[in-house]
Amino acid sequence: MIEEILPCIYLLQIPLPGNPLKTLNSYLIKGRHRSLLIDTGFNWPECLKAQLKGIADLGLNWSEVDFFITHVHGDHSGLVYTLATKDSAVYCSRVDADIMRACMTADYWMKVNGCFTLNGFPKAMISNQGETITNFISGSDMDFTYVQDADIIEVGSYHLVCTATPGHSPGHMCLYEPEHKFFISGDHILAHITSNITHWDGVDDSLGDYLASLDKIDDMDIRIVLPGHREIIHDHHERIAELKHHHANRLQEILYILTEGTMSAYQVASLMHWDMTYDSWDDFPSFQKWFATGEAIAHLDYLVKRHKVLRIQEEQKLVYTLFL
Repeated sequence: MIEEILPCIYLLQIPLPGNPLKTLNSYLIKGRHRSLLIDTGFNWPECLKAQLKGIADLGLNWSEVDFFITHVHGDHSGLVYTLATKDSAVYCSRVDADIMRACMTADYWMKVNGCFTLNGFPKAMISNQGETITNFISGSDMDFTYVQDADIIEVGSYHLVCTATPGHSPGHMCLYEPEHKFFISGDHILAHITSNITHWDGVDDSLGDYLASLDKIDDMDIRIVLPGHREIIHDHHERIAELKHHHANRLQEILYILTEGTMSAYQVASLMHWDMTYDSWDDFPSFQKWFATGEAIAHLDYLVKRHKVLRIQEEQKLVYTLFL
């Protein structure tokens, strides 16, 4: 399905079958000579079919299309290696481009898995993500055009300002058009659902970065937010307030859980409230426990940095306790 949501800006809803997100909002900004596609979908046949049909229906040739990748995750970056031509510029932050390359290697996943097992995640539940990643991302060799905060990309009559919003990923990048006041948010701001904020190697406070990025966007003059999933947002101030409230509640919940004693991040995650239909933590699929544990680690990192929680290494495991 294609919808022109602003002059020469088209929403392509890319299906994500079997995924709770349901669809990706991919945006095509049509220019006179070159157009810009923002995010691509997974390396899945259903996503590829929808992209090919969308660009064909818009009367474009792929050699006329450049790409902007908001962040590393496969539902946003997965098809760019397949769709980009030798004539395409592929814009991305250097930080997330480096992660995209690294995540195709076994060493990367060995380090990530080591972090999660150190935080109590059972080794028996860890899947071989180093082998399955190609099911989501179609390559690793790309000549990216790196962008940073305040860089400008011109497409047609639009002047798109790159806006760094680290948090959901270390190099998450959005686009802002100051004249028309629209903001393409990737996964930084979503309606009705919250972005997964997890721990990243080399980042000591992902949640703190995310909240600071929310404050940065809250100060901007925005009429409409075009998110990476779900509905368009018309009041970014209200939504940002809701997101900050959500994470404040998460932090308070963790502090309350730790009144029961010292725990690993995995144990903390098992006691947190998650908006899912399962009857108990034991019923969660392994991948949902993985995401939950990553979110627990990120919130614990935030509390450790602010001296609310103490992180202790016990042999081959990290545990957390209230800071007295």
